[in-house]
Amino acid sequence: MKLIRTIKAMQEYSRSLHRKDRTIAVVPTMGCLHEGHLALVDTARKHADSVIVTIFVNPAQFGPKEDFSRYPRPFRRDLGLCRKHGADAVFAPSSKEMYGTGATTWVEEVQLSRGLCGKSRPIHFRGVTTVVAKLFNATLPDAAVFGKKDYQQAQIIKRMTRDLNFPVRIILQETVREKDGLALSSRNSYLSPEMKGAALAIRHSLLSAKSAILKGEKGIAAIGKSISDAIGSAGGKIDYVEIVDAENLEPLKKISGKTLIAVAAFFGKTRLIDNIEVKC
Repeated sequence: MKLIRTIKAMQEYSRSLHRKDRTIAVVPTMGCLHEGHLALVDTARKHADSVIVTIFVNPAQFGPKEDFSRYPRPFRRDLGLCRKHGADAVFAPSSKEMYGTGATTWVEEVQLSRGLCGKSRPIHFRGVTTVVAKLFNATLPDAAVFGKKDYQQAQIIKRMTRDLNFPVRIILQETVREKDGLALSSRNSYLSPEMKGAALAIRHSLLSAKSAILKGEKGIAAIGKSISDAIGSAGGKIDYVEIVDAENLEPLKKISGKTLIAVAAFFGKTRLIDNIEVKC
């Protein structure tokens, strides 16, 4: 497995693979890899001849009061996991390598990014789309794999890829969970055992909401309140509970078709997100 640190070397490596008619799938990550990330790597292996994992904690997607400085960075452990799961290369650039000095160009999607996490994290998705575009230009992939836990992010990246004509197929992976149902996240490491138990209220409330909808409940306000009350009772602080169209992420006035229920909530200082899709 190759460890590559510069954009030039990364591009040269990818071009050498393409010259051999090898297809490439990339898995962009910020490191602190868990089973959810590794499932993305395993999926990438099924869709391409070569797999590149990127590890880069992207400063551009963190707000001024967010956790960039304390975000976990167990780099050697991450390299071992990538090697174990058959990655051909890891691209791990520095911030200086990715952004240089005096960078003033951004890639921004302006419709899907307005709601949900975009309301409380106004610069977040601009940072995501910019870094993913740069990672695509560095790794030159045929396909890229993202998880559905970050559902809004995945839809924004799909839109960016389409709108900017990147020749990259976006593959989405179902959310990977701990045995108790908590969505895997690098930020779960911030939670005490008690908080992790309390945070299960997010998943349980989403499952209850889906069950209610499938049994005929169509009241958006009632469903949203049931989720908020359940999470609040467990000690969580709601950032948002939204019921939206799963394709365009616009808020629904009535539940119909392919629906997404999305939640962001704080347990202590840790912000967690999760979602569930409902077809009705």
